[in-house]
Amino acid sequence: MIDTAKKIKIAYIAAGAAGMYCGSCMRDNTLVKAIIKKGHEVALIPTYTPMRTDEQNVSIDRVFYNGINVFLQQKFSALRNGRGLVDKLLDNKKLINMVSRMNASTDAKDLGSLTVSVLKGEEGNQAKELEKLLEWLKSDYQPQIVQITNSMFAGLARRLRQELNVPVLCAMQGEDIFLDDLIEPYRTEAMEILRDRAKDIDGFIATSDYYRDFMTGYLNVPSEKIHTVKLGINMDGHGRSQGPGNDDVFTIGYLARVCPEKGLHHLVDALAILVEKLGSGKIRLRTAGYLGKRDFEYFKDVKKKIKKLGLDDHFEYLGEVDRDEKIAFYNSVHVFSVPTPYKEPKGLSIIEAMANGVPVVQPEHGSFPEIVNATGGGLLVAPEDPAAIADGILELFGNAEKRKSLGQNGKQMVHQNYTDDAMAEETLAVYRKYL
Repeated sequence: MIDTAKKIKIAYIAAGAAGMYCGSCMRDNTLVKAIIKKGHEVALIPTYTPMRTDEQNVSIDRVFYNGINVFLQQKFSALRNGRGLVDKLLDNKKLINMVSRMNASTDAKDLGSLTVSVLKGEEGNQAKELEKLLEWLKSDYQPQIVQITNSMFAGLARRLRQELNVPVLCAMQGEDIFLDDLIEPYRTEAMEILRDRAKDIDGFIATSDYYRDFMTGYLNVPSEKIHTVKLGINMDGHGRSQGPGNDDVFTIGYLARVCPEKGLHHLVDALAILVEKLGSGKIRLRTAGYLGKRDFEYFKDVKKKIKKLGLDDHFEYLGEVDRDEKIAFYNSVHVFSVPTPYKEPKGLSIIEAMANGVPVVQPEHGSFPEIVNATGGGLLVAPEDPAAIADGILELFGNAEKRKSLGQNGKQMVHQNYTDDAMAEETLAVYRKYL
């Protein structure tokens, strides 16, 4: 029998997101912080770039598989072997930070070949980076268990198991959207390698039952190898305010990355319907979130649509927000919606909104039905249907009691069941199965 009180030493391999607030980064950091709080030892190991979070960052002060090295080793064979001054220079954290802030776009062909190469692990062009990581884990850290942030790093698992002789687990956090966006022939090749390399992983942790079931078929992984661990958030600061008053202009909130996958364009179309029904001065859309270079044109088109529809006075974009600004944002809106066309496996912002007593209106797909049905904190509507979104919001606009009831239900259930502590306990229970 496993001693549940026994301290576990964990290596958690995460992935930086080039200076962006990233849901997976924030989840990984929150999880590791909560596990450490329970008395276990965890090294949160950034790869590609340093991690950016909106609370205390507990990652180690070193970046493995740094994005500069990974890219240059893909392009230039001379850099794939040996370690010298160039290697040390390129591993400099200040340089990695500087390059990541440049937010440079990557050619689709380069991205595809690089993805395939990293998935090949010890057989890929970045094998040297894998050996650096292995050396540090073997000599400096010596974990009892390793977790990888997502299956895009499945190529690491074979060598990790061989050299460390410990279980290797892998989270599943939405990597299908990246893989499906690769151009051919790289997408097909990446999927073939990934399905093969997934066999090297002892077990997987999905962020929702929906994603567990989806990834079972997507990666050809036996369902018994995939465990669901609900999202959890650090509740500090969430839920203290009473939110906007009923006399204020009714405010819809959107807080997510500004990109097509998150569906801001659908919400703008819904806003146009609502303004037409309710009249000017009754309703507005308040938005915030990271806007990357890749999506500048998308947002430009959204703003053109806003101008064309005469919605300038009804729309506000705040840009990126830190943790305090984020909580203030939730408490400034009456209802919250991120109507993703993509079938979202997580839904972190939905849980955060509910934690502050804000009812949500979400498409009935991905993880959203699980979250809304488990909390009673919102309404589900037809996906990719602005009229359905507008109807859901209109229902809450016209019924303050229902809005209040859904908000209270969501807040109570999220504070009870979607905490960082609960997420840590469920994750540790999975770890113990493999120890």
